[in-house]
Amino acid sequence: MFFHRTVTVIPRLPENIARLHELAYNLWFSWNPPACALYKKINENLWAETGHNPVKFLLNVRQEELDRASRDEKYLALYNRVMDDFDRYLQAPSWFEKNYPAFAGQTIAYFSAEFGVHESHPTYSGGLGLLAGDHFKSASDLGLPLVGVGLLYKSGYFTQRINREGWQEAVYPYLNFYEIPVTPVTYPGGSEMIIQVDLPGRPVFLKIWRMRVGRVDIYFLDADIAHNRPEDRLLTGQLYGGNQETRIAQEIILGMGGVKALRALGINPRAWHINEGHPAFLLIERLHELVKAGLPLETAIEAVKPDTLFTTHTPVPAGHDVFSAELMEKYFGHLYEPLGIERETLLNLGWDDQRKGFNMTLLALRLSGFCNGVSRIHGRVTREMFHSLYGPIPREEVPVASVTNGIHVESWLAEEIRELFEIYLGPGWNRKITEKDLWAKVADIPDEALWNAHTALKEKLIRAARANLKKQRTRNQEPAHRLHEVQNYLRPDVFTIGFARRFATYKRATLLFQDRERLVRLFNNPDYPVQLIFAGKAHPADRAGQELIKQIYDLSNEEPFRGRIVFLEDYDINLARYLLQGVDLWLNNPRQPMEASGTSGQKAAVNGVINCSILDGWWPEAYNGENGFAFGENRLYPDEETRDRDDAWSLYALFEEVILPLYYQRDGARNLPEKWAQLMKRSLQTIPYYFNTERMVKEYTERFYLPAVERGGLIAENNFALAREIKEFKERLTENWAAVRIVSVETDGRKTMKTGDFLNVRAGVMLGPIRPEEVAVEIVYGMPGDRGLEKISRAAMSVVGQIDQQTYLYSESLIMPQGTFGYTVRVRPDHRFFTHPFELPLVTWAESF
Repeated sequence: MFFHRTVTVIPRLPENIARLHELAYNLWFSWNPPACALYKKINENLWAETGHNPVKFLLNVRQEELDRASRDEKYLALYNRVMDDFDRYLQAPSWFEKNYPAFAGQTIAYFSAEFGVHESHPTYSGGLGLLAGDHFKSASDLGLPLVGVGLLYKSGYFTQRINREGWQEAVYPYLNFYEIPVTPVTYPGGSEMIIQVDLPGRPVFLKIWRMRVGRVDIYFLDADIAHNRPEDRLLTGQLYGGNQETRIAQEIILGMGGVKALRALGINPRAWHINEGHPAFLLIERLHELVKAGLPLETAIEAVKPDTLFTTHTPVPAGHDVFSAELMEKYFGHLYEPLGIERETLLNLGWDDQRKGFNMTLLALRLSGFCNGVSRIHGRVTREMFHSLYGPIPREEVPVASVTNGIHVESWLAEEIRELFEIYLGPGWNRKITEKDLWAKVADIPDEALWNAHTALKEKLIRAARANLKKQRTRNQEPAHRLHEVQNYLRPDVFTIGFARRFATYKRATLLFQDRERLVRLFNNPDYPVQLIFAGKAHPADRAGQELIKQIYDLSNEEPFRGRIVFLEDYDINLARYLLQGVDLWLNNPRQPMEASGTSGQKAAVNGVINCSILDGWWPEAYNGENGFAFGENRLYPDEETRDRDDAWSLYALFEEVILPLYYQRDGARNLPEKWAQLMKRSLQTIPYYFNTERMVKEYTERFYLPAVERGGLIAENNFALAREIKEFKERLTENWAAVRIVSVETDGRKTMKTGDFLNVRAGVMLGPIRPEEVAVEIVYGMPGDRGLEKISRAAMSVVGQIDQQTYLYSESLIMPQGTFGYTVRVRPDHRFFTHPFELPLVTWAESF
């Protein structure tokens, strides 16, 4: 392909509405309906045709339409109001500035393989990307100094088409980046900024694009430029596409190239956030930088840990990339000499003995000072998954925290519901989203007003669903009667279930299909009619997921279910809004404990839609027995088939005996489902205030970002003197830990003690050449369980004497809480700069005493 330059020609914007161009390139418009209305009011059909993309809209709108708007007084009043709000938003003092002025300008870098900010920028596949997009919107709202790094995929994920036989077909569109809200980064002289990443035998050149999201930026790397060979231009072609070689090359570009891009931009982050394992090669690049600067590799490892956070998002093995030793040799062999290491040393950074390969998740875990899962359950599951890395440490003390995911409320809120909030929660409600007392005011919304808003949204959904099906059948050249019958599909007065998400098999899209006879009865009950809307994409390589879509399609065309069960193609952010805002009930039924968090139910809840879910992911933290529905049992099953059968039966019974009778119980005079409206209110009162990204980003900031910034600053002082100290400390204690032994434990504890009694414990501890200040000796106590102690607490013991040159006497007294507990004594390494107690996973436990 030959080199060419690009020029974009747009209509001349009248001076009094000229800032429509500026607004189009800031994703702030995406969560502010009046901003979207500025484009919609000029040409509503074009706004829909361009996928709500203001950049593409301005490229295609007619000059006379712009001129007409510039002369419309009502339009100009809206324009001025929106631009005033926009300027106020960008300039007003932020939460971060008010609360943490000392950290101003301390940039935090956030790397992710996908960002789902808006449908006009389709570089996302599902929840991981949507969460990243919502994370950045709230970071902007809060004024966080956050910068994002991702890849700009020429074909995005893929466009889903359902053919006449019901099979998914993947279509890869060509995205013109000059038609989406990103701009190329240029040097002061105007030339485009290009960076270089080395792949086997050749360099790959990357163009940098910038997306503005309110007050924060995301930078995207693009290999599709004339500098590269044709095959290398495809490296940023598809999200999660290609083979293992494509994947490792993409992740090198994202991680290592992302670090290089930030350096080229003059951005030097003080903390680094790795969103899932895909970007973890950024750690290799940072090690490379430090070794080039003169640090030994082991010291460099201690230097990158303190300012790095890793968030893991899935317990599903396929979600953790693993590369063979041969592939790592091919792509990283050129770094052995610069790093001064052997092949095995590099492989050991991420080696997975179980899967016999280089595991990106293990690389991130081993080189990050902070790690978290995305719900309380997921934190526990992750600790179980990676317990083997920490030897004899209790599972619950494995250093994986949790921050439960949330959503950016304003991005997912229907305008009809927003109007009710403005009236009954009061002006400025969106600046107090995390205040629980604010949401108590939902009780003031009249049942009829809430139900009317919901009914209007349901009617919108049904129109969108019919249009989706008609478009699909028209493209597939189906007979005329198949096109016409769609107009009678779905009814606004019928209880409507929504199920839309990635079609991974563990999400069990067809769980309700377990018992066909019962399913027929459920969908053909004249007193309690039901309809079910499906949507979602299966990965193009996931045949089992595609077969689920085929199964739904086939069932939807059988007479008992025709017009009552439908599958909508090409699930994206725009279609998600219709579904999340318009169904009556949002169904979620993954196999436990495979759902790390899930956020679609949170998006439904903020619109008054009721959740019905397995108690997995975020739902156990939200469900209180009165704000939605739960089904299934949290217990071990002999096999997946038995679990699926039991969960399906539980779900059938819940629908038949509880949900449908409640929904169809109407107030005679108004034909209003008062009890269901009350349930909607309880859901609104108890879910959005907590399950939002404002709370989530504040939690990341206070628990991880700020400590990482502080620790990163300390570790870098005096040419990384502290990193050298920690490296030497770990080496010395590892070499001498075999000498550590608890030689005696004395206690006055009895089998039965009274509340308030002191438990006195003395222990003799042999440390060998290790000094007392280099260890922590602790009483560890908790509830006896089948794998030792659970719900562990610990009390530090103090040195009270010396028995001989290498043995010390420790003592502590404590009042045990009421109940039955086990207790013991242990010794572990302790350093003032450890991020967590088991940064060096060594421990010696007392033998029987």
